Formats: sequence, C-alpha cells, structure tokens
Amino acid sequence: MSDDPTDDGLFDADAIEGARKLFAGPIAFLKSAPGLEHLPDPAVPEIAFAGRSNVGKSSLLNALTGRNGLARTSNTPGRTQELNFFDIGSPLAFRLVDMPGYGFAKAPKDVVKKWRFLINDYLRGRQVLKRTLVLVDARHGLKDVDHEILGMLDKAAVSYRLVLTKADKIKPTELAAVVDATSAEARKHPAAHPQILSTSSETGLGIAELRAAVIDAIG
Repeated sequence: MSDDPTDDGLFDADAIEGARKLFAGPIAFLKSAPGLEHLPDPAVPEIAFAGRSNVGKSSLLNALTGRNGLARTSNTPGRTQELNFFDIGSPLAFRLVDMPGYGFAKAPKDVVKKWRFLINDYLRGRQVLKRTLVLVDARHGLKDVDHEILGMLDKAAVSYRLVLTKADKIKPTELAAVVDATSAEARKHPAAHPQILSTSSETGLGIAELRAAVIDAIG
C-alpha cells in the first residue's frame, strides 16, 4: 500500500490498462436532456457525474476521456442545466452522464426547482444508472449542498463514490486530512463507496484510477 493518500490500492495494472484502452477508443457526445422525456433509451449502463458548480466537473470529464473539448468548461456557475450523455466505446459499452451542477446561489428559484425535479426523477427511475461519482473540491471538502445531494442519493438507493478534484492545489498533508475526513463521512452513508479517489485534471493525478473505477462500477 502506498503512502500516497490518493492511492487506495484497489486497481491492479491490468484494470488500469484495460480502462485506458476503452477510454482511448471512440467517445462521442450523444445528446442533452432537459427533461425525462428526452432521455436516451436505457440500453447500456450509465455512470453519472455530480458536483457543485465550479467543482471542475467538465475539466475532469475532459481529462477522463482524453478529449479537451468533450465537455464544456465555464467559469459561470449553473451553466449546465441539462443531463448531457456521452457514448463510450464501439460497439457501445456504456454512457457517461454529466449532471447539472448544484449549489449555484445566484440561480433563480424556478431553475433550482427544475434542477431538483430533474435530478430526483433521474436518480430514482434510471435502472441502468450503475453509480454516481460525486465530485468534491479538495480545497474545501464537503459543504452543506454536498450533504444534500448525498441524502438524495441515499434515498434513491443509488450507489455513489466521492471523488476529490483539484487535489494538486493543496499540500499533500492537507490532502491526506481531507481524504480522511471525506472517507469518514462516506462511511456514514449506506449508498456510498468507502474509498475516496483524489484527482487533478491539470496534472493527471488519479485519472487512470478514476477510469478503472468507472469500468469497475459498470461491472
């Protein structure tokens, strides 16, 4: 076991390489779904990405897939208000789902309400959803709005895993403390995966492990 707080020791070299090969293959944007009636047919497993606005979700998706322009990045909180679907593999193996960011304080109440209905309905009714990856800014740790989404996932009985972003922005000792605190919180939630992944879209830290975690989740 490594002393690196980002290394949970869960994935061997074969799992890492297999995930790399799959993500090196065909990847394409499928569609945006502003409502449940626009969802694609539930034909393959789905892995969803959730996180506060400006947590670095789009940048992480781009790093994960090795495509700089796959997911739009923006400094404007609350820009993405639809479920965005991406096809992975040929033949199609699974889909990544970019969920609308949450916690945007300046958004109109009707936008927040629409977000809650869309996300709640998707989480509760999507049988092909295998896991949600909840992104948390390593510099700030879990916030109240994060606890709200964890509660939603628990109630929906959706398996989820906490992933720290921007882990390169803090010192290793600080990162280790955030990992410990986040892991302790995860153990309190019945639907949460106990191990935490730490990532950086800028340095590539933890990206290979995150790919392997995605493949592992789709089973």
